[in-house]
This record gives sequence, C-alpha cells and structure tokens, in this order.
Amino acid sequence: MSDGRGAPQLSDQDFSAAVAAVTSAFGDPTRRDIYLFARTEHGATASEVAERFDLHPNVARHHLDKLAAGGYLEVALERPGGGGAGRPSKRYRAAEGARGLELHVRSEDLMVRLLGHALSLLEPDQAEAMAERVGEDYGRSLAAQMQPGEGSRSLRSAMHAVAEALTAHGFAAHTESRSGTIAIISDLCPFGEAAVQHPVICAVDRGMVRGMLAGLYGETAPTTEANRAQGATACVTVV
Repeated sequence: MSDGRGAPQLSDQDFSAAVAAVTSAFGDPTRRDIYLFARTEHGATASEVAERFDLHPNVARHHLDKLAAGGYLEVALERPGGGGAGRPSKRYRAAEGARGLELHVRSEDLMVRLLGHALSLLEPDQAEAMAERVGEDYGRSLAAQMQPGEGSRSLRSAMHAVAEALTAHGFAAHTESRSGTIAIISDLCPFGEAAVQHPVICAVDRGMVRGMLAGLYGETAPTTEANRAQGATACVTVV
C-alpha cells in the first residue's frame, strides 16, 4: 500500500509491532548512562546516581530498580561508615551474565529508528489516531490481566492503578487532583528521543490510559494537557 507519495503505507499490525518493541526495550538514554555508571567496580547508590545525573532521588531509584528487576544490576545492602550504626543503603553493581546489554541497547536504537521512519510515512492525524489505538488496545490487555473484580473501582483508585502500570512501563507516573479532575503525571518517557522527534507518539500513553480505564472503571476520554516532547517538565494526562 502507498501513501500517494510513492512510499509504502504501514499496516496497523506493523505499526503496533514497532511501538511494542520500543516500549519493551531497555529504556531511555539516561537509564543506559546510569547502567554504565553503575558498572564500575564500586557500583553506585541512588544518591550517587541522583547527584551524578541531576535527578530526584526517587527517579534515580526508579531507574536502578528497573535495571535490577531486569537482571542487569545486583543489589547489596551496606551500612554507612563500613558497618556502623545507621540505616543501610542499597548499592547497585553490574550483575553476572549481563554482558549482553550492549547488543540489547543497539537493538533498541534500531527499533527507535524504525519507529521514527514509520511515523514519517503517515499523515500526522492518521499517525496520532493509530498510535492512540495501539496504546488503547495494549491498555485494555493490561487491565484484563489485573485482579478480578477491579472493574468496579472508583475513578480515583482506577487512576492510581493506571499510574502504577505506567510506572512499570518506564513512565515514573503518579496521580494528582487538578481543578476537579484527576491527572496522571509522568516524569519519564520510555520513548526517549523518538518522542522529541515525533511528538505524535505521545498518543500511545494517552491510549494506554484510556484502555486501562475502560477495563478498570469504564469508558473515559483522557486528554493530553502537556508533554515532555514539546518542552514541558512532565507529561500530563487529564481525565
């Protein structure tokens, strides 16, 4: 199929596969830099990562925990002052057997380029609609995997569940009350530079919110109030 300019038109299935590959990839460039920083002999703590990359400690901890959950880092507890009194801190070090990461990162870079090229073949309105539909389908599948009986949630509790699911996918999300509405604030974007080059991809997470809420609460019409790809400090989705 052609878009009228001689370029092949991507099917919904091909576009969905490209988006899914990016969302399941290693993460944004900051996380890769954090991994390289933690690969040193002494490893790194969340506070050291926060200072090195100018991050909030909770964001630094989120990146480190995601790397640990994926098996790339190992976690050890250490007490301040070489074993003295005080609350122990977590030190993250490269895990044995995680040497295949470099290949994984190169694969992610390739998928980001593929996604960028895919978006360039579509008209903006069509690309946004398709991206949101992909996100919505994926969000509905996530909601179906959650605990039975969650379809009767209140909107507020459903939004909290959606924020937790987005966090698990690399968005570092939380909820806030805003002028009679509830907003989901995402401090990170797993799409990285691809979203900056093609802001239409932000429709994916809006679709995920719509799809998850459909399964956990009911049909809603979330809107994007702000996004990092266009210079905002965080992505904001309002219901």
